[in-house]
Amino acid sequence: MSAPETETIRNDPDLLRPELYINRELSQLAFNRRVFEQSKDTSLPLLERMRFLCITSSNLDEFYEIRVAGLKQQVEYGGTQTGADGLTPTAALHRISMQARDLVSEQYKVLNESILPALGNEGIRFLRREEWTREQRAWAKTYFDEDILPVITPIRLDPAHPFPRTLNKSLNFIVSLTGQDAFGNEGGLAIVPAPRALPRIIHVPQEISNEPYDFLFLSSVIHTYVGDLFPSMDAVGCYQFRVTRNSDLFVDTEEVDDLLRALEGELPSRRYGDAVRLEVADNCPEKLAKFLLQKFELRDGDLFQVNGPVNLHRLMQLPDLVDRPDLKFPSFTPRLPQKMPQGVNMFTAISSGDVLLHHPFESFTPVVEFVKQASVDPNVIAIKQTLYRTGMDSVLVSALIDAASAGKEVTVVVELRARFDEETNIEIATKLQEMGVHVVYGIVGYKTHAKMLLVVRRERDKLKRYVHLGTGNYHHRTARLYTDYGLFTCNKRIGKDVHQIFMQLTTHSKNPPLNYLLQAPFTLQSGLIERIDREAANARAAKPARIVAKINGLVSQRIIQALYEASRAGVKIDLIVRGVCCLRPGMEGVSENIHVRSIVGRFLEHTRVYYFQNGGEESEVFCASADWMPRNLVQRVEQCFPILNREIKRRIIDDLEVYLSDNCQAWALDHEANYSRVTAQVDEPRISAQQRLLDLYAGK
Repeated sequence: MSAPETETIRNDPDLLRPELYINRELSQLAFNRRVFEQSKDTSLPLLERMRFLCITSSNLDEFYEIRVAGLKQQVEYGGTQTGADGLTPTAALHRISMQARDLVSEQYKVLNESILPALGNEGIRFLRREEWTREQRAWAKTYFDEDILPVITPIRLDPAHPFPRTLNKSLNFIVSLTGQDAFGNEGGLAIVPAPRALPRIIHVPQEISNEPYDFLFLSSVIHTYVGDLFPSMDAVGCYQFRVTRNSDLFVDTEEVDDLLRALEGELPSRRYGDAVRLEVADNCPEKLAKFLLQKFELRDGDLFQVNGPVNLHRLMQLPDLVDRPDLKFPSFTPRLPQKMPQGVNMFTAISSGDVLLHHPFESFTPVVEFVKQASVDPNVIAIKQTLYRTGMDSVLVSALIDAASAGKEVTVVVELRARFDEETNIEIATKLQEMGVHVVYGIVGYKTHAKMLLVVRRERDKLKRYVHLGTGNYHHRTARLYTDYGLFTCNKRIGKDVHQIFMQLTTHSKNPPLNYLLQAPFTLQSGLIERIDREAANARAAKPARIVAKINGLVSQRIIQALYEASRAGVKIDLIVRGVCCLRPGMEGVSENIHVRSIVGRFLEHTRVYYFQNGGEESEVFCASADWMPRNLVQRVEQCFPILNREIKRRIIDDLEVYLSDNCQAWALDHEANYSRVTAQVDEPRISAQQRLLDLYAGK
């Protein structure tokens, strides 16, 4: 096996011009705006619009925790290096600040002027303090006394009580006090952290409000009775605030000898990393806002003044508290594949031919059943699986433990560094090890992002490999929310390839070339470029030439250059890029033949599919765990697998065409880096790709 690939750039000055590339961070913000637009779409169920608003807030949190934090560090260290787009870190931060500020302002406007009034019209009310009835006020006081007061810890600021360390993204209050305390000291300031264990939305009992869905914000209750925390003093001002901190973990992989222990030691720092953003209530006096900025060592540009709760993401719990199916997306039942009905022997089904699953339209149950059956099948000798994100309550983890308990050889590659799932993955790894599973953490310096499951079974005195390969995580919950492909096969060469990758992950040895699979960081980037170049050569030879790729992100400058060259040669290129896209389509003389669209809808588009027309010969279709980003192509262990079954290949190509015909949930990218909604013409039928696939595969 060759050495790991690097992000090598072709030395073509014409394709290195900064104006040919979109800034990565600004493109990510543009994606979040597309998500936000869903909250404004009145054709969507009301509680789903609320969800989209919350997702936008959560996305922006992570954007600041990781991307903005990284840019700030570059500036702090004097970095001036630009990306392919030519923006310096300082210039990028300035543009991010302006665009993020506009987005946040619109978020609260939609919340206050559209969503909350519409919820009120549906009998779902957030009661304002000034509107509480006598009964509601008495109930809120009792709730404060019995549920909040015993667990809250107000901190008066003085030389003996300096400004406290506030947790990342936690709700806090800064309180102005007058009068004297018990020791004769004059007022001043206090910080009141809201207990994280308490819900941010409090359901008022119907017997108190005479309505089934009346709610109070925790912040409103604390604000109302904050004076009770400081007897003999007057709380003359109380204002919410929240600080977002750098949450990227750093582990020196050259120095550590135990990655799990190193990550465990690093996790607490995420709660108290350097501050990168401060949110305060918009009625907070300027003097107090500047005081907070000083304490967190932030500048004016890092301050966001908001008209409402400082953490919109906590409103995500509202749809679960309200039993109103009419205000949510209609429920559906994912279909079981025809070859895999309930109770089928999975090994018999897979032996009869490859089986493709398209989640969430088709059920994730066969994947779970595959591992469950393998765990109790006396002919199964070994199970090997990669786990990136799976959840502590995973039925797959339980099945793997059962298999180990039954004496089977079970090996699990757990990626400990899956961002924001590190703690869960450490717990899973520890639990698996305690139950006799062989656990490894992949390759130091390379995240293991591949999605692979291998079962070795003895049949007629020979060993046979059964494989599941996917584009998404082995997570039964996200399989209901993310679109992904999963392939079952017992193809001998694919099974051998998967075996070799597992051997490489556990031994770090150089293996022979793979038969069918492309693997990052060794052959995936070069394999993609080889096929893009082949399409360009076919176009020059007047042969059929087309590329369709459905991915989550396109950042790799090397891949973009190859696509630009293919476009110049006349290759028709359709890219379905959900999130970040640094390629500019429609640039004269460079990318006229490239079209880029993004699908944002009920489900998170997560499938990675690559289609190459191959000059009219047998077309090639690959599914993969990897996006077209440097981190996926050269910094991770990823798998990319071909679709060999012609019927399945045709099905995937048809799916791609459905996405390319979407005129309900699609956004088109232009050469100026702007996205616009794709809408149906007067004489065109309305096509929603996700709804069409739901209608095709899933029952109500």
